[in-house]
Amino acid sequence: MKKLLILCMTFICILSGCGNADSVQNTEQKSGYKQVSMEEGLELMEADSDYILLDVRRDDEFEEGHIPGAINIPNESIETEEIVELPDKNQTIYVYCRSGNRSKQASQKLVDLGYTNVIEFGGIIDYSGEIEKGRQ
Repeated sequence: MKKLLILCMTFICILSGCGNADSVQNTEQKSGYKQVSMEEGLELMEADSDYILLDVRRDDEFEEGHIPGAINIPNESIETEEIVELPDKNQTIYVYCRSGNRSKQASQKLVDLGYTNVIEFGGIIDYSGEIEKGRQ
């Protein structure tokens, strides 16, 4: 009886784990943007030729140091209006911030505005390459 109870509890735990994995996957699918690690994002950019690298930190943070080639549109400024700097809603946009929180928010806002190829790849704190300072 005790073995049967342990077996049943194990089975329930396994099913619960699968359910949670499905929930996470469904949440990511519903978000409309792809989320990858910093390393994966950099690899994707290396293989890509037509993309925008978007830093969504504040202006002062951007000027202190950013990934080379990035443009800066602070998360707080992304609202419901069209974004002049991002005219092609089908172009790939790689989004990052400091730690990954604002980049997730901004990525969802971009999707809500109709952008179709948004890749969120976390924060510059995970970036180990060279950085540029100031404005382009």
